[in-house]
Amino acid sequence: MSGLGALIRGLAPKRAAQAAAGRTHLEFEGVRKAQGDQAKNRIIIAIACFGLIYSVIGGRLVYYGLKAPEIVSSINRSNQLLASRPDLLDRNGEVLATDIRTVSLFAEPNKIVDADEAVELLATVLPDLDLRGIHRKLSSNSRFQWLRRQLTPKQQSQILALGIPGVGFRPETRRFYPGGPTASHVVGHVNIDNKGIAGMEKYVDGQGLGDLAAVGMTFNEDLKPVRLSLDLRVQHVLRDELAAAIDRYKAIAAAGVVLNVHTGEVIAMSSLPDYDPNNPVEALEKDRLNRMSAGTYEMGSTFKAFTTAMALDSGKVKITDSFDARGSIRIGGFTISDFHGKNRVLTVPEIFIYSSNIGTARMADLVGIEGHKEFLTRLGLLTRMQTELPEVAMPHQPAEWKKINSITISFGHGVSTTPLQTAVAAAALMNGGKLIEPTFLPRNQQAAESLAVQVLDPTTSLHMRDLMALNVAEGSGRRAQVPGFDVGGKTGTAEKVVNGRYSSAVRFNAFLSAFPIDNPEYVVLVVIDEPKPEEGKPSATAGLNAAPAVGAIIRRSGAFLGVKPHFGNGAQALSLSY
Repeated sequence: MSGLGALIRGLAPKRAAQAAAGRTHLEFEGVRKAQGDQAKNRIIIAIACFGLIYSVIGGRLVYYGLKAPEIVSSINRSNQLLASRPDLLDRNGEVLATDIRTVSLFAEPNKIVDADEAVELLATVLPDLDLRGIHRKLSSNSRFQWLRRQLTPKQQSQILALGIPGVGFRPETRRFYPGGPTASHVVGHVNIDNKGIAGMEKYVDGQGLGDLAAVGMTFNEDLKPVRLSLDLRVQHVLRDELAAAIDRYKAIAAAGVVLNVHTGEVIAMSSLPDYDPNNPVEALEKDRLNRMSAGTYEMGSTFKAFTTAMALDSGKVKITDSFDARGSIRIGGFTISDFHGKNRVLTVPEIFIYSSNIGTARMADLVGIEGHKEFLTRLGLLTRMQTELPEVAMPHQPAEWKKINSITISFGHGVSTTPLQTAVAAAALMNGGKLIEPTFLPRNQQAAESLAVQVLDPTTSLHMRDLMALNVAEGSGRRAQVPGFDVGGKTGTAEKVVNGRYSSAVRFNAFLSAFPIDNPEYVVLVVIDEPKPEEGKPSATAGLNAAPAVGAIIRRSGAFLGVKPHFGNGAQALSLSY
């Protein structure tokens, strides 16, 4: 037994060693397996990360591939470029102003490789470039510079062919005026950024378009066209006849307006010399002033219509009254006399048709200074006219009215007003005594009635129609007669001030008319600045130039205005009633 026990005790250490070795092997295998699993997990995570990264990159590439470019090298299609301004139309839907698509040239100076070479290449296409200024822009540290706005398609194509790095094109809109100068002073124009700076273009901006454009909303709106009160057909006739008058009478300027007496709508208005709004730099020349609303003038004997209306409306003078027009009037060191004096007592109608300064002055004196001033103010002749057109001048009047002022103002000297507001006041004489603010937008008669202010007794208006008709039938306005259209009117020949004194050789002529005079629908006013006598004519008074110009305008535009001609003895019959 002792031997067997010794054997067993000898085997025990071996078994213990074998067991320890087995445990060590198992532990090693476990560690190796765990490390393998960790490496596998890392590989899977890395693959997932790389897959995600490439998916994002691929997605962005697809996004940029489909996104419309902000900076392009050609003009977008028309359905991708919305108008930034509404079209302006005449009353019949004819386009007066619209946007057209164009591009402008820009540079990114930080991408320009050689500024000298770029300038030389651009000069081959745009020879009028300011080379020094362009070089300065291309050499700057900025990231964007305009080089030339509103290129033609040919210029764009030629510059593209040059392949200049760092130079590109932006699509823009450019304002285009199909009629050129036909209605320039009414329509106005825009600046290089397509913002209205004159005429109805400026008015449209003032109605909120400018604010919308400032925040970019305009480009996302399909803008509704703005319709004006102008009739392009009548506008063409008016401008054409004014141009003919300038040429015929060697005048320095002429202007005119056709006004609806019942609505206040300006159907046509022109002032020559004018300018082409497609080249608005011409508008800066002082001779191209809008004389109808932005210039003030002494309107001469046309003011006798207002003086006569004032006298009749005051109740102090009746249509059958007479006034002594013999000799002259001496007042304040001045002598008032008549151009072709009859040197006798004249009735009110005779004072009107003979354009008597003396008779008119006596009527004004009867009304009085304060009454005279109040009447002209009531007719809007002494205050700034209210209308949509921004270019409106303030009339000039004496700081203190004295008797001499009232006397001279009665026949159109001493107060300067705009021709347009003269026409507006005349409309009140013709339409039953209602003063209606002029408008360059469509307005119906119902809307006009709500704005009208009664400034005259309707009976006074009837008398003034008769007197205007009589003056064309028998007085200084005979050359304005148009068969079929009964015309009434009053001439005005105002001497202009030269070196501080009135000169009889330099005149500002006008003819203020209405038709058909038995029930007037339109006032037509024409002014001619410094006309010269026609060959074979002794003088250049308004009856010899402004009156026939008005007649020609009415003859050509009457049908467009919807006035039906009729033939009778209306104007002649009126003369028999006095």
